[in-house]
Amino acid sequence: MSRHVQFESGLSMTGTNADARIAIKPSEEGATLIALYNAITGQSLAGATANKKAQKGVALAAKELVNSKGAAVVVAGSNDVNVQVLVNAINVALGAYGTIIDLDNYSKQYQGSDSSFQAFLAAAKSGQVGVAFFLNSNPVYDYFKAEDVKAALKQIPFTLSFAQRADETASELTAIAPASTFLESWGDSNPKEGLYSIIQPTINPVFKTRQVEQSLLTWAGNNTDMYNFVKNLWSTQILAGSTKNWDAVLQTGFEYKGAKAATAPAFTGNAAAAASAIEASSKAIAGEFELKLYEPSALRDGRYANNAYLQELPDPVSKVTWDNYAALNPKDAEKLGLGEDGKVTVKANGVELELPVVQQPGQAQGTVSVAVGYGRTKVGKAGNEVGKNAFPFASIINGTVQGVAKATVAKASGTYQLAQTQTHHTIEGRNVIRETTFAKYLKDPNSEAGRFTDNHKTYDLWNKYEQPGHKWVIAIDLNACTGCGACIVACNVENNIPVVGRDEVRRRREMHWLRIDRYYTIEGKDQDLTKEKEIAKASADLDFEDVTVVHQPMLCQHCGHAPCETVCPVLATVHSSEGLNHMAYNRCFGTRYCANNCPFKVRRFNWFAYWNDSRFDNYLNNEFTQLVLNPDVVTRSRGVMEKCSMCIQRIQAGKLQAKIENRKVKDGDIQMACQQACSANAIIFGDANDPASEVSKALRNERVYYVLEEINVQPGIGYMTKVRNTFEA
Repeated sequence: MSRHVQFESGLSMTGTNADARIAIKPSEEGATLIALYNAITGQSLAGATANKKAQKGVALAAKELVNSKGAAVVVAGSNDVNVQVLVNAINVALGAYGTIIDLDNYSKQYQGSDSSFQAFLAAAKSGQVGVAFFLNSNPVYDYFKAEDVKAALKQIPFTLSFAQRADETASELTAIAPASTFLESWGDSNPKEGLYSIIQPTINPVFKTRQVEQSLLTWAGNNTDMYNFVKNLWSTQILAGSTKNWDAVLQTGFEYKGAKAATAPAFTGNAAAAASAIEASSKAIAGEFELKLYEPSALRDGRYANNAYLQELPDPVSKVTWDNYAALNPKDAEKLGLGEDGKVTVKANGVELELPVVQQPGQAQGTVSVAVGYGRTKVGKAGNEVGKNAFPFASIINGTVQGVAKATVAKASGTYQLAQTQTHHTIEGRNVIRETTFAKYLKDPNSEAGRFTDNHKTYDLWNKYEQPGHKWVIAIDLNACTGCGACIVACNVENNIPVVGRDEVRRRREMHWLRIDRYYTIEGKDQDLTKEKEIAKASADLDFEDVTVVHQPMLCQHCGHAPCETVCPVLATVHSSEGLNHMAYNRCFGTRYCANNCPFKVRRFNWFAYWNDSRFDNYLNNEFTQLVLNPDVVTRSRGVMEKCSMCIQRIQAGKLQAKIENRKVKDGDIQMACQQACSANAIIFGDANDPASEVSKALRNERVYYVLEEINVQPGIGYMTKVRNTFEA
């Protein structure tokens, strides 16, 4: 089993999935890296970390890395060139180049240059730029000195944006030529060395737009349309010498010219000079509080801010929607006198912002993390004025933009309630999450995952359900789930699940059929943390830095003994012969008895006609999600209960297709939306009556357990115990 060790300030999604995680301040990152370099190479560069926890983590990590030479790699999240130089030196020592790292078949997708943009601004200010085009670029919003960009733009005679709306930058320019989306365009791409792919339109243009390449051709006096331009380019250049023709490429979608032999270049950098520069820059940001900026996993740099689905997607760690915030260690929040719904004023690099606070376990003490991508003002009615713009906190260090800084944090007056979808304190001893270590698992695979057994006599109030045809079930691997939330968005889009907005989420009225619950294990105490006195005692002794996290997708369990079915007075929720718990929307009249009786709390009630909410673009006619209402699924109105249907429309479509082809449904013919979107293959759906199906094989795994199996509701979803490859004492 692989082992992942993470050193970081704020608790990231990657950190929650690490086997071992050490919380450090941004000013300690460079020192930790120097210590790691010394431990691996045997050198003694000055500036190594004095943090005891980091020293211990470095010693263990270095030993593992050296023992796995040729199959180990160190990755840095820093934008500091000196940090990257030292990481390169470490990876050379580990033999990672030519094996793990391939510089010859590299990705071409992220090639931005801070120095090039600064050179552009300088040239524009001095009147050396006559024309400027902006494509997928919004520097008036996301450059840390927006006024510098505005001043430079005023010196350029003609400026144009290809944005689809008058965003922060486009509204400052001479003209806007809205570009078509990739779904409406012909084109090609070269995302990786040797790999060429075709972009083909799947729909006609929805609005009066034109793709960028077509505009550039037209303005250059070339009247060729993009289809013929791409076809001629491929036929004469990319397919030259290939056995494929244009029609064959349209079917496959790509042409791969083969990989080059990966080489292991010699390291020519100066590790000592890099370490010295790192030590100096670290001292510049060291302070009582240190700020760390990060991109949220959904909105990224803010380009997706008008997508209401993504605004309402809970952050994988904090479970906050519709806002950014200042993440503080609970101990720091206590020192500042912050209670529930507190606010702070954060000052860094001459910029001041007032932000709500999240008391975040796993956050390094003396640090504050703030997400960028919020605070848009001209993005659309769903994304305007959501959160605060944190990009001005950034600065230029060693020629590159950096998101770390010395900061001051002070308590602000007033309160602000964040819209969180999960704010649990305890699960009251219930065996909802099961986790173990790899060492324990090897000794006894059933040590933590064993099925619930109870010797007392049980009595059933339910009739035995016969399922002679199909029995649809799910297996979810907690080891594979990263908590990213892609499944939630896929479920929303597939099933026409509406967004409800910040205020309704605050009232716990979010409509997500699928949620991902996040559970903390705080290391260091064995007390019964279900008792208030013990919680207080444990809290006093802990620094809340050493936490482990498990992400658990939770949806309707389609129970064999479904508690919801027994209390519905109008038979709106009933059991099917294929093991599904059905919802007949036109029968439901909103008693909500079923939601009260559901031990998993996965049923959602339409308090209002959310699809008619004028605050949002309810049909999502924006540049990212056009006309996405699924015609196979009805939209639900006020007063109706709803929940996961296991994508019954897809099940029916799969069965009908098999019937048309005069055959039985094969394993894999039907995929749920969440399963299809999961890049980690954590969700497996299929027929339990087929012993050869993937889901049947998965549910026979020794790690499988069923949530709340002890109350005999007979869930149809099995979970696989989380296994961590921790360092054993």
